[in-house]
Amino acid sequence: MSMKIAVIGLGYVGLPLARLFATKYPVVGFDINQSRINGLRSGTDSTLEVSDEVLQQVLINDFIDNEKGLLCTSTLSDISDCNYYIITVPTPVDKNNRPDLTPLYKSSETVAKVLKKGDIVIYESTVYPGVTEDECVPVLEKISGLKFNVDFFAGYSPERINPGDKEHTVEKILKVTAGSTREIGKKVNDLYKSVITAGTHLAPTIKVAEAAKVIENSQRDINIAFVNELAKIFNLMDIDTHAVLEAAGTKWNFLPFKPGLVGGHCIGVDPYYLAQKAQEMGYHPEIILAGRRLNDSMGEYVASQVVKLMIKKGITINGANLLMLGITFKENCPDVRNTKIVDVIGSLADYGIRVTIYDPWANPKEVKHEYGLETTSTLPNQKFDTLVLGVAHKEFLDLDLSSLQNDNSILYDVKGILNITVDGKL
Repeated sequence: MSMKIAVIGLGYVGLPLARLFATKYPVVGFDINQSRINGLRSGTDSTLEVSDEVLQQVLINDFIDNEKGLLCTSTLSDISDCNYYIITVPTPVDKNNRPDLTPLYKSSETVAKVLKKGDIVIYESTVYPGVTEDECVPVLEKISGLKFNVDFFAGYSPERINPGDKEHTVEKILKVTAGSTREIGKKVNDLYKSVITAGTHLAPTIKVAEAAKVIENSQRDINIAFVNELAKIFNLMDIDTHAVLEAAGTKWNFLPFKPGLVGGHCIGVDPYYLAQKAQEMGYHPEIILAGRRLNDSMGEYVASQVVKLMIKKGITINGANLLMLGITFKENCPDVRNTKIVDVIGSLADYGIRVTIYDPWANPKEVKHEYGLETTSTLPNQKFDTLVLGVAHKEFLDLDLSSLQNDNSILYDVKGILNITVDGKL
């Protein structure tokens, strides 16, 4: 039987994966956002994860004369003849940091409407162990009327996309795979192995693969929380944290983590999925939630440090003009989801400081929609009382920052990347 793959959700994870599979197989990329589909059909990826040239090499309008390629659509019937369905939708948390599985439920309902005997549904979204088989499969069964592991099967291969990273692209990152039966696990593994040059690791069960993914980012979150706590301690002692880390890093097994704001869709979210499941099982996770609390407090901490420095310089706080350099969650990437720069901005605004946000990477409409904040992608033509480098975009490294500063002003480097004298840094 010939293979035809549907990728459900064409965001930061789905599009690079669909593009990669389309170099070998017929692939239908499905997304409910029609403007996203229109943009991709025109040959442009607004997330900047896939270059226009690379995207256009695989784009097709139909499969009549094509044995491989990528067809982008929002029409359900276009995925009805696929036999592999790969779901790559977001798994956010709500305002109370509880896992929100709505996108997974909705996408499972969509696939269930066209599910046929022999089909395999693979999930890539980050979840707590058990979500695929205990939450998603029942939706597939109910709507399709088919029986799990008899009529259709499931797989799991957690995404390992690193937004903005042009070196560690999807095919160069080793992929964990799993299936609902031993035979299906091998099929899922073979599918990914055919395009992932870095190789694959077949986990014994879906739950093992789910757990492996959720602890990857939880581990990173805890390590960053540790160095953030060190930064707070060393700031009180007037010791340069980065110099300490550099010295400690001369030991072969010292882990090179840096202090900073932990946002984005993975590190700042995934630990809550594991914590929620642990609490359901009657266990209160001490270290995971302590790390989350500390990292979530860093926006307010940065703002307080900035204000202290302003006071020491004799700058009037209420009504002061501050330029925030960057609002995306990480450098050289347009993704603004769960960015912790907004926490810094919110805390600064509470002091009566007027914040101007400059980010050449962020989409002003997206920032306005997500956070109600005005941003500019053009460098302001004025001087400020305070400059805060919040995101390490490459454009900021070559800026003449002094031309943006008033005579009596401060420069705070959140990322610790500037090779000039600054008034403060994490």
